Amino acid sequence: MEVLTLLETIEEMLEKSANIPLTKKALIDRDQIIDVVKEIKLKLPDELKQAKWVKEERQKILVDAQKEANQLIKEAENRIISMIDEHEITKKAYEQKAEIIDSANAFSKDLIDGTKKYADEILAELEANLQDKLAIIKENRSELK
Repeated sequence: MEVLTLLETIEEMLEKSANIPLTKKALIDRDQIIDVVKEIKLKLPDELKQAKWVKEERQKILVDAQKEANQLIKEAENRIISMIDEHEITKKAYEQKAEIIDSANAFSKDLIDGTKKYADEILAELEANLQDKLAIIKENRSELK
């Protein structure tokens, strides 16, 4: 920064200036100091503009970095939600599979039980018919004797 250099020049001029005896006052070349101060006035706006630009750029970089960080966080959250959803979907699929298998097993058991009951009823009727027929056959045989 040129302004700092100019301020150091003023400081050197003051340090090298002659002191007035018995006081803390110094003799300096007024024109030299005025020239340096004018130069500082000319340089200062440029350096302030540059400092302001640096500050604004820094702020833009921070804002952009924050936006990017927020985006990354949002993407990570969405990914986590997606993974959780996929896990939930898988979990529900396994639960539905278990329910379907249980339902199929129950249906199969009911079907087997119903089939056995029906077969038993048919066999009971057949047995009753056969006993009636056997009784008739025994009766007919006994008549023959």
